[in-house]
Amino acid sequence: MASLSVRIDLGPELRIGPGKIELLEKIAAFGSISAAGRAMDMSYRRAWELVEELNGTFESPVVSAQTGGKRGGGAVLTPFGLSLVARYRAIESAATQAAAAHLDALQGELAAKTAAE
Repeated sequence: MASLSVRIDLGPELRIGPGKIELLEKIAAFGSISAAGRAMDMSYRRAWELVEELNGTFESPVVSAQTGGKRGGGAVLTPFGLSLVARYRAIESAATQAAAAHLDALQGELAAKTAAE
């Protein structure tokens, strides 16, 4: 099945795409950068680097680290982080809907070629 992947280029070195958004969703679900990284087969260092990159990209932070306490810390998405994920998913949905007929046509061409061979 043909699908669309959305990457938003905010500048020469500033990008947001499915991987970073998935990481944010996993942080929201697990309450931890390390647990989110593990769920994605990503090192803690890489996950932390991506979070730091995102936090430095916008005026407001995306993830807030929680330190100490009985739970031993963790991380949560800030209100802006939640908004970023929602906006990305809305853009992704709108783009997928707009491209649906074209994706179906491409998928049909693949099926026709495969059946002819």
